[in-house]
Amino acid sequence: MTAPASADAQQGAVLSPDDVRTLTEEVWSTFLGHTAPFTAAEARAFTPTWAASVTVKGEWNGMVSMQLTGVGAHRLTCGMLGMDPESDEPSEADVVDAVGELVNMVGGNVKSLVPGPSQLSLPLVATGQFAHGSDQQEIVRLDFAWGDEPVSLTVHSGSPAVSKVNR
Repeated sequence: MTAPASADAQQGAVLSPDDVRTLTEEVWSTFLGHTAPFTAAEARAFTPTWAASVTVKGEWNGMVSMQLTGVGAHRLTCGMLGMDPESDEPSEADVVDAVGELVNMVGGNVKSLVPGPSQLSLPLVATGQFAHGSDQQEIVRLDFAWGDEPVSLTVHSGSPAVSKVNR
């Protein structure tokens, strides 16, 4: 059995916003073929239409989540599937797959930067907004615009939420 990670590791000392930005840009570019996929933006209030997250469990515990608008999710899906965003309408299943795959790839890259060993969950995708576990703290937040659409990517560190339901 390994010793628990130090408080510094759990609080994100191993992750810098610049590292997360770089890996996010690389993933975005790989999937969508853009060399400058997004621009930094001040956090602006928006109501997310789509949200996705993956968790990392192991020596380091945390969650990577992404929130975006319906228009942003539509453009993302069309870009990943080679569809025309002006004339094609991806199915809801296509949007779920595209948004989930993007957060999965970013989460996998975050996992490679933190102390291991660890496991990456399957992506959870939902309409609306995700909540993080009450024992988790935000350690990285990237707010950016892709075109004119706001996107928010966060990394939380700490123990994952645990169900208290008796079965």
